[in-house]
Amino acid sequence: MGWREMAICQDQDPDLFFSVGPITSGPTLIQTDEAKAVCRRCPVMKQCLNWAIRVDPVEGIWGGTTEAERRAMRHRTARVSQDTTETAA
Repeated sequence: MGWREMAICQDQDPDLFFSVGPITSGPTLIQTDEAKAVCRRCPVMKQCLNWAIRVDPVEGIWGGTTEAERRAMRHRTARVSQDTTETAA
């Protein structure tokens, strides 16, 4: 059985994880927090997050993160990797 079959979001309304509207609006922030709360209880949250980072870009809440949060993670990882490479050279 793959990680997707073990994800607890399978039993949730998919719309919860794909908000519509400005990301700074009250309803969108509430929906995002509710989706992340589901993710925090999920036994495969790490696998989900790793998938979402690898696939890039992927819309919605995956692995307890928003698209912007995953983008920031990728940038930090790339920056650390670049710094490590430059230091080793």
